[in-house]
Amino acid sequence: MPDLVIKDLHVTVEGKEILKGIDLVVRSGEVHAIMGPNGSGKSTLALTVMGHPRYKVTRGEITFGGRNVIKMAVDERARAGLFLAFQYPAAIPGVSVANFLRTAINARRAAPGADGTGEVKKNDMPIPQFRKLLAEKMKLLGVDDSFITRSVNDGFSGGEKKRLEILQMHMFQPRFAILDETDSGLDIDALKVVAEGIDAMRSPDVGMLLITHYERILRYVHPDFVHVLVDGRIVRTGGPELAAELESKGYEFVREALYAGRA
Repeated sequence: MPDLVIKDLHVTVEGKEILKGIDLVVRSGEVHAIMGPNGSGKSTLALTVMGHPRYKVTRGEITFGGRNVIKMAVDERARAGLFLAFQYPAAIPGVSVANFLRTAINARRAAPGADGTGEVKKNDMPIPQFRKLLAEKMKLLGVDDSFITRSVNDGFSGGEKKRLEILQMHMFQPRFAILDETDSGLDIDALKVVAEGIDAMRSPDVGMLLITHYERILRYVHPDFVHVLVDGRIVRTGGPELAAELESKGYEFVREALYAGRA
């Protein structure tokens, strides 16, 4: 199964270097957490992997299953199995959740034709199959039936937005999921629901990169590895105990150790 491999990744945003040499390997079946203070580059890493045009790769490699991700368009990355849950999901007034999910699923299932013309070959999910899958995932995540008739994120609370991100992840069934501070702005009840949804996606065939600022979600989703990102670099890697240490000591002790090592 495909692994995500990042080597010496340097990224700039509007001419300013944000990522300064990221090395990271996440294998299928593993959950890696990336923690770090605000402005350290966590969201930049997530958005770069998914191909946001503002984020320019100036050096390094990103491969997924051996394929060069940097050369792939955003839709190609999604079809390859990459998924990003946004920190700040956008609202789409006038588009129902159900229509959005079905359209997105069918777009991901489509593939370029083999005739070299560039035409896309449709492979739509049959409506009965879609309805069955949606009902199963709504039940799993405790989503009310009225949820799917509402416009995407329009008037949603913070918890509802994050729950929809997790519902999308389950519906799209990616091979690799990046969750960008999915726990931010959630009360304890919403956090538990979202965490259970993330944990339910764990399998030997799915890799995950969980980006968070706090340790609390890691009490429910237990990562295999924890990485600390400071000033655009991964400066420390450990197990779940590292997250607990960060919670008790803060990020300043990591900075102090980092700059002491450079002195």
